[in-house]
Amino acid sequence: MTIAIIGSTVLCLISILYILVALGFPLGAFVMGGKYQIVPNKIRYMIGFSVIIQWFAAIIILQTAGLVPLFFSVGVTKGICIFFAVYLSLNVIMNLLSKSKKEKYTMTPLSIIAAISFWMTAFG
Repeated sequence: MTIAIIGSTVLCLISILYILVALGFPLGAFVMGGKYQIVPNKIRYMIGFSVIIQWFAAIIILQTAGLVPLFFSVGVTKGICIFFAVYLSLNVIMNLLSKSKKEKYTMTPLSIIAAISFWMTAFG
């Protein structure tokens, strides 16, 4: 139960960063390989959409842990949790390969915590 709260909190913290990036704050070094200091408008929409996915993932991990009423059946919720666990595990690798030191040293640990949280919640 605690691990699900940690995972959802990490996702919410990451979503705050993504919201700031989508609003045009010069934090692009923390996302997308650090390619842009200020992310171009077209890409900001995609980043904004990813915030919705992050919030959905945060709700899913809390549902899987039994902390939030289920929108889906237990099996579906657990399957979605596993999907996000796999996605976040791949995200760890991508962050490790980032050319941006800010992304590598900030987002990698957060992704590791989130991935472990999803794995443990899905199979706990």
